[in-house]
Amino acid sequence: MRAISQNEFGGPEVLEVVEVERPEPGVAEVLVRVLATSVNPTDVWHRSSGGLAGRIVPLGWDVSGVVEAVGIGVTTLAVGDEVFGMPRHPAPAGTYAEYVTVPARHLVRKPDALTHVQAAAVPLVGMTAWQALVDTADVRPGQRVLVHAAAGGVGHLAVQIAKARGAYVIGTARSAKHDFLRALGADEVVDYTAVDFEEAVEPVDVVVDPVGGEYGPRSLRVLRPGGVLVSLASPAEQYLAEQAAALGLRAGFMAVEADQAGLRELAALAEQGLLRPEVSAELPLERVAEAHELSQTGRTSGKIVLSVGPRS
Repeated sequence: MRAISQNEFGGPEVLEVVEVERPEPGVAEVLVRVLATSVNPTDVWHRSSGGLAGRIVPLGWDVSGVVEAVGIGVTTLAVGDEVFGMPRHPAPAGTYAEYVTVPARHLVRKPDALTHVQAAAVPLVGMTAWQALVDTADVRPGQRVLVHAAAGGVGHLAVQIAKARGAYVIGTARSAKHDFLRALGADEVVDYTAVDFEEAVEPVDVVVDPVGGEYGPRSLRVLRPGGVLVSLASPAEQYLAEQAAALGLRAGFMAVEADQAGLRELAALAEQGLLRPEVSAELPLERVAEAHELSQTGRTSGKIVLSVGPRS
């Protein structure tokens, strides 16, 4: 099968298409014929420096495709099932390939409302947004939620999930992306290039921050007493916990985990028409370096998807 590999850390040019043996599913695993995967910032991080482990790993954590074979003990999926998910994260998954083995309970059936290209854009960023807003912050109807980088991968799904939870949603983004965010359901948008968001935003209950750096301490200033800041940028952001506690707030870094229950919730939202991923670019697997270059600009809305099988 074809897969993407690299022999050294570096820029997008280190990625290459190679021929490798097709894997076989182990106990409680299935073999998925990959129809689409997507590019996430963590892919860029691992390609350039190896991530936290500091070593080369097979890239790709999003997958949408069809079950090709099932391993011993699998009872929840069958050959031919259309599935999607975020396998193994934070361990390596290697979905930049024509086939990938996945623990069966890291997948759910693909919603009929989404194509495989759309479904591949959801798992990692969608689970990040879900675990930040629901599992960590417990967003409830009527609360005010501020989403930074709201037009990005995590952000644009966080806007929709917060709206589905009944929240009033504020998003920060460049002015060119404001219409896009309003169409997603954002109640208020702030151009962070024109104003300081902490001066433009009335107090909120929850902040989701994929940006990091100075955004963390600045975001604490707009939280109501008892509010929650969920940082997604870097493990170093954990320092915010002490600052927040001194102010009667809660804050810290959150890492996304594989979670079938949350994935089912995302699939349900998609079926209800409440969650629609934005695919800003779709490129074939062999153009993975170009996809990484595009991702590194930080200017795309939604997600960049790599199509592996036939378009659907």
